[in-house]
Amino acid sequence: MSKKLYSNKDTLVLGLMLFALFFGAGNMIFPPLLGQGAGTELTTAIIGFLITGVGLPLLGVMAIAYSGGDLQTLANRVNPIFGIIFSFIMYLAIGPFFGIPRTGTVAYEIGATPFLPASVNSAGWPLFIYMVLFFGLTFYLALNPAKLVDRIGKILTPLLLAVIGVVVIKSIVTPMGNIGAPTADYASSPFFKGFLEGYLTLDTIAALVFGIVVISAIKEKGITDKKTITSLCLRAGFIAAIGLALVYTGLAYLGATSSSVIANATNGGQILSVSSNYLFGSIGAVILGVAITFACLTTSVGLISATSSFFNKVIPSVSYKTFLIVLSIFSLVVANAGLDQLIAFSLPVLIMIYPLAIVLIVLSFYRWKNDGYVMGFSLFFTGIISFVDGLAVADINIVFLQNIFSHLPFYSTGVGWLIPAIIGALIGIILGSFLPNTKKSEERIA
Repeated sequence: MSKKLYSNKDTLVLGLMLFALFFGAGNMIFPPLLGQGAGTELTTAIIGFLITGVGLPLLGVMAIAYSGGDLQTLANRVNPIFGIIFSFIMYLAIGPFFGIPRTGTVAYEIGATPFLPASVNSAGWPLFIYMVLFFGLTFYLALNPAKLVDRIGKILTPLLLAVIGVVVIKSIVTPMGNIGAPTADYASSPFFKGFLEGYLTLDTIAALVFGIVVISAIKEKGITDKKTITSLCLRAGFIAAIGLALVYTGLAYLGATSSSVIANATNGGQILSVSSNYLFGSIGAVILGVAITFACLTTSVGLISATSSFFNKVIPSVSYKTFLIVLSIFSLVVANAGLDQLIAFSLPVLIMIYPLAIVLIVLSFYRWKNDGYVMGFSLFFTGIISFVDGLAVADINIVFLQNIFSHLPFYSTGVGWLIPAIIGALIGIILGSFLPNTKKSEERIA
């Protein structure tokens, strides 16, 4: 049983930490652009966005909690080999090969670049110095995972929420203009357009990665009972989900009222930047820079801590601190030397693995005889579709397969894997019911 109980205050702080880990710079940028595009269809579009941008990540946290602690444990239900390979790919993709370096670069571009002369920005050395400071601070904050709750949940998250709150409240009290008409896909199918925008936040993958951070923080408080840990994870997940939903809705409203100030924006960063200057004058750039910096820093700390913990578990002979140093230095170098190329390489990988993460999460809540067959067939069929989609993003087109897949329901919207995933699960259920139960689900997830 637990050595001591978590108070409501402890649970609130844990939930705030989880919110901050999810809420990176990209999460600040997507909702304003959605708001401007959706216009008067804002309510319908934001509901779709919240389902995939908040609902699926919450399910991800729940899946990790129920699995017993981490992504590998969850993925092992399919097959131990799949579990280790999938986990490595997931952590590398959202960690040192993409997610972690991007946090530093985005923080620099929005939090520092506006305040530096163009001649200085082009020199290169300001970026290097900023990255050294950024990842040095990331390393320090992640050095002791037990203190992540205190450092993020009690300090950084309240500051981040305060800054965002100031911007959102100001946009409500003194709106920049009237909400305009919906544009493009928002006019014809606002719900599904918002649904897909939330899909692109990649927070579902982050949920699988951050689960280990939350559980480690709980265990450091002396909580050892599995049911108690699961309950606390769920409560923290709901707190984080409520926070994300409120912030996303507020930022989407800001974007919806921004058309008269900045029309036809190409990205949410432009909307936030112009809106902040409009609402607060020259100090607006400072407010936005602080918010983006905090958002990037908290996400960077969470990603680097989770990735280091995972590698330390797989290779226990190498310490957590050593992995932390290696990942910090690697991320610093990548952020300085070719992030654009890295994104071009990483995006197809993310397109390939994101549907797999969704299917794995959804199926993890069910138990079948030989459930490895159920999950395996479903993931196999899903993987075929998502693999071809990922190659297409990399401009590698397998035309005859794309022509076949184009007949699948929802393929044009990017969710062509859905029906094959369901068919695969049904095949696994039928096949598994006739075969000997060689692997007991209960033993694998205990």
